[in-house]
Amino acid sequence: MLNPQATTDSQNQTRPDEEVWLTPRVDISEQKDEYVLEAEMPGVAKETLEVLLENNELTLVGRRAHREQPGEPLHVESSRHHFRRTFELDPVIDANRVSVRIEQGLVTVRLPKSEQAKPRRIEVS
Repeated sequence: MLNPQATTDSQNQTRPDEEVWLTPRVDISEQKDEYVLEAEMPGVAKETLEVLLENNELTLVGRRAHREQPGEPLHVESSRHHFRRTFELDPVIDANRVSVRIEQGLVTVRLPKSEQAKPRRIEVS
């Protein structure tokens, strides 16, 4: 999925009335019983994180709250972007056991493998 491009004014700053979507950086690791996905979404709170699992696709959507500050801005470097990323899941994922947590802007998704997908030892007779 592609994210829309930001429209900027002549000073290369995003207009306050538009939403800008960025792709969060992720690390994915495989363990014996599960996959672990970690996505960086600074400024996203638990209440503004949405995780969707549908048709073997995992979608993470994190919205950052707009901070109103009194007075006229003199210099602004903080961004108002949101995050969105979609992943195609391996069919061996047990969708009923997926868990998600967010701590200090780091989203951790645990994707357990189904029992059928786990390696097992077969006795030889």
